[in-house]
Amino acid sequence: MKAILGLAAAGTLGACVATATTPPPERAAPVPIPYTTLGLERVIGQNAAALTGLFGQPDLDVREGTARKLQFKSGICVLDAYLYPKGEGDPRVTYVDAREPDGSAIDRASCVAALTRREGGR
Repeated sequence: MKAILGLAAAGTLGACVATATTPPPERAAPVPIPYTTLGLERVIGQNAAALTGLFGQPDLDVREGTARKLQFKSGICVLDAYLYPKGEGDPRVTYVDAREPDGSAIDRASCVAALTRREGGR
């Protein structure tokens, strides 16, 4: 009986050792979300004056160093336009982010289209 218990204990211990030395499975790389500017032609590359002309006064204007973020809101979406200087000219939009008012995802081009339809640019 002692021999059987000894073998059972050794088998259990052997399973623990094998588990401890087994490398964890490899994780799949995250799928990159493509960044396309399709539908954003009226925004990407524009300066603050052009955005104000298109959407009206921004709801938020944040400056950090030479960078600037203009935020435009409607009942449909929130658009953040990030402007950075390039050379001697005015800062230009290099990146745009959009979301629904509750924070869920929305297509950026759809948000641009919705914001241009705001009454009086707002």
